[in-house]
Amino acid sequence: MKLGVIREGKVPVDRRVVLLPKQCKRIETLYPNVKVFVQSSVVRCIKDEEYEAEGIPILENMDECDVLVGVKEVPIKDLIPNKTYLFFSHTIKKQEANRKLLQAILAKNIRLIDYECLVDADDERIIAFGRYAGIIGTYHAFRTWGLKYKRYELHRAIDCKDYQELLQELKKVKLSPIKIALTGRGRSGKGALEILKALNIRQVDTKEYLEKEFNEPVFVHLASSDYYKPKNAKIPFEVFYENPEFFEGNFLPFAEKTDLFISTHFWHPKAEPLFKLTDIQKPEFRIRIIADITCDIGGSIPTTIRTSTIADPLYDINPQTLQEERAFSRPENITVMAVDNLPTELPFSASEDFGNQFIEKVLPHFFNGDAQKVLEKATIAQNGQLTPRFAYLQDYVAGK
Repeated sequence: MKLGVIREGKVPVDRRVVLLPKQCKRIETLYPNVKVFVQSSVVRCIKDEEYEAEGIPILENMDECDVLVGVKEVPIKDLIPNKTYLFFSHTIKKQEANRKLLQAILAKNIRLIDYECLVDADDERIIAFGRYAGIIGTYHAFRTWGLKYKRYELHRAIDCKDYQELLQELKKVKLSPIKIALTGRGRSGKGALEILKALNIRQVDTKEYLEKEFNEPVFVHLASSDYYKPKNAKIPFEVFYENPEFFEGNFLPFAEKTDLFISTHFWHPKAEPLFKLTDIQKPEFRIRIIADITCDIGGSIPTTIRTSTIADPLYDINPQTLQEERAFSRPENITVMAVDNLPTELPFSASEDFGNQFIEKVLPHFFNGDAQKVLEKATIAQNGQLTPRFAYLQDYVAGK
């Protein structure tokens, strides 16, 4: 196999890469029948020369490669016909912006394997950037707290060299006895927990959180069953993940006790939002900062009215007018962080983590006959057609 690491061509620029130089070399050691090539890039977090120092050739033209790996969507003009590509295509939910991309992939007879669809026997994803989304989003939450209340100032995450430098910055954090609620138990939730534990913030259970006040900062890690309840008492919670429409939000008791809310949970479009936008007008609604790492517009967090950017990550929602205002305009406003590409702020560390997952969890399936059908199940397009698993995208491809 000739494995090609392509440059990121999507705008805005993404500095991440699937494989770092030493990881490329590791692949060639583990699989002597694999040769890795890297496409030249001036935006990548790693210089071309660092690959060359490991003996990895730098190319401009990737035509000789069999399998091409990138992070974000590949610009249509850069797609090479008759190749196998792995990247996040953002097409499986019929995202309008990428319809033409999928049409081009089919027209060019490309096999598209989407990282988002690579799962194990338990249907759990085997590769993702979620951990770093949680880490960086939670860092944003505490940076925002310091700025809003003028207690301390942290460097921007993007200005930190790596994860270790980010952890050093956190030593500046000084918190009053605030209450923090965290939702989500996937990769992002675990990443958020890393930061909360690095800050030595005490975790309490839901009963303590709702009933007690503390003389130190504390956090609660909420399960879905804590903030959703069945509309009919006879409905078991186990059906929530398949039929969330049978449940209603039960987050307000926590909103009345929370100062800082960090959201990493998965949201199903059929589920109710955690609260209504008008709920923030109630005097008992206590939350004043929301770090929405899930970042679903029109989703579970109604104060997330738009995504924000790394350059300008924060905006306020005025509880009275329910309108957006400039960040920190008024103390009573709710400040929202809704950056939707958080891992790009620590490109080296996020890339290193992703590359390790690729080598350990994805690459072996190319050489074991795909015995568990991991690659097959994640293949959206092949031989100029949608695969049966993704046939539901046919009307989307047809422009309907």
